[in-house]
Amino acid sequence: MNNTSSSTNTSPPRVGGGGDSGTVDHELVITSTFGTLLSVVYIIGVSGNVYTLVVMCHSIRFATSMYISIINLALADLLYLSTIPFVVSTYFLKDWYFGDVGCRILLSLDLLTMHASIFTLTVMCTERYLAVTKPLDTVKRSKSYRKALAWGVWLLSLVLTVPMMIMVAQTTKNTPDGDVKRMCAPTWAPVAYKVYVTVLFGTSIMAPGLIIGYLYVKLARTYLESQRNTVISKDGKRSPKQKVLIMIFTIVLVFWACFLPFWIWQLLPLYHTKPLSLASQTHTCINYLVASLTYSNSCINPFLYTLLTKNYREYLKNRHRSFYRYTSSFKQRPPSLYSWGKSASSSNQFEFNSETLVMGTLK
Repeated sequence: MNNTSSSTNTSPPRVGGGGDSGTVDHELVITSTFGTLLSVVYIIGVSGNVYTLVVMCHSIRFATSMYISIINLALADLLYLSTIPFVVSTYFLKDWYFGDVGCRILLSLDLLTMHASIFTLTVMCTERYLAVTKPLDTVKRSKSYRKALAWGVWLLSLVLTVPMMIMVAQTTKNTPDGDVKRMCAPTWAPVAYKVYVTVLFGTSIMAPGLIIGYLYVKLARTYLESQRNTVISKDGKRSPKQKVLIMIFTIVLVFWACFLPFWIWQLLPLYHTKPLSLASQTHTCINYLVASLTYSNSCINPFLYTLLTKNYREYLKNRHRSFYRYTSSFKQRPPSLYSWGKSASSSNQFEFNSETLVMGTLK
């Protein structure tokens, strides 16, 4: 339904053999432009998310909610970006060459990763709210609890995706010039498809938006109260740290900015009784634009982690510092019990600092 599925109900116009050469050239320019744009997004996005996974997996021993959530977001972004080569090839070839299984898997990946991302962001907001209102309960949560929560996010996303796997199939149709065009299309009745898409809009945009908005209003009130009183309020609640809140809220806003136009474009033909009076080239440009916006979200996220997360930069700083100390010690003298103990102490100190940073002392 997303991006690749745009070739189903909103497919780019066919380049006919006997059409106007200017129209063909214009369509080729549009396709080439957006194909190049998506290719750049793919390279930058994959590199950034792989880098994020490497950094976070080195620190997974802390198993704090922030680390696990960022790993989940990076994995979802990588899975989502993996569909770009198929989308770009479909744009240029004006046909679907990946079979019925490709339809079901690729279009389902879109929905799976979209829901996994927004559900993870909702969990991050909830964890931050509980860390402020019930800090002791947050500290008591075990590593297994956090991992189970992460698995639950993916399981719920998969459940919402299963209907797409069932209803989408490869179909064929004959073109006016006698060719056979293959495409991915929903096989359900229009009413059932309309209900399903509406439900997906509610689960990926509306419901998480209401939950996150409510939590941020509560956190804003707590923050204002902490400013009027002390850092530790009288009722035992902790002051929310602005850096963490800004990071999560920024990621959420970017997600909505990238995905809301796509959902509007998907819902518009379902609820608008009259066909949209748009030129075919305009229709094509809008298809490509909303597709590029959704993919750009997976490209932007790694930069948000780097710019807004202090412990991300702390990790890099400590890695370079530890590597320098290790190489210098190796060249100057053999390892001793004292140097090993000092290194272990430094490692433990970094673990404590990172745990503290993740749990809410980013500033």
